[in-house]
Amino acid sequence: MKISGVDIRPGMVLDYQNKLWRVAKIQHTQPGKGGAYMQVEMKCITDGTKLNERFRSADTVEKAQLMGKPMQFLFAEGDNLTFMDNETYDQVALNRDMLGDQVVWLAENMVVNVEFYNDAPVTVSLPEKVEMDIVEADAVVKGQTASSSYKPAKLANGEKILVPPYMSAGERVVINTADGTYAGRA
Repeated sequence: MKISGVDIRPGMVLDYQNKLWRVAKIQHTQPGKGGAYMQVEMKCITDGTKLNERFRSADTVEKAQLMGKPMQFLFAEGDNLTFMDNETYDQVALNRDMLGDQVVWLAENMVVNVEFYNDAPVTVSLPEKVEMDIVEADAVVKGQTASSSYKPAKLANGEKILVPPYMSAGERVVINTADGTYAGRA
């Protein structure tokens, strides 16, 4: 399926230059002179090489046809993550690199979408939002709530994010897995 260059998103798998590439990062750039473009950092699924490419809105790229299957995350062992199909109880061990930066949001028993290309697993898609507990948060400074400022907080998985000043330790928050930002109260 052909998609426009500006429709590329992190986590997508593209069939580009006769190889399968997983999109790691994107940056939409609109220079003062000339047309806007999408700067895309991709990683080859087969050999792990990286490629930085620019795609304009007029450019089209082939999105790989993948078969998705919901699977449950069981455990991590070294660099391998083990997932189980809840219907057939088949287990698949995948490398931690398949998730990229999103691996920090993976929790035990979480149901994710594992996508296969010719019966080989190529990528893992996490839910768009996950709930986490705040284990540590800075105290509120008087008068700070008047402005739209955020304060640092530490989550149960060890990640640090910025939360509104009224949030405190012990509360649950909703996190965007795509960029690791605060999305709301749970």
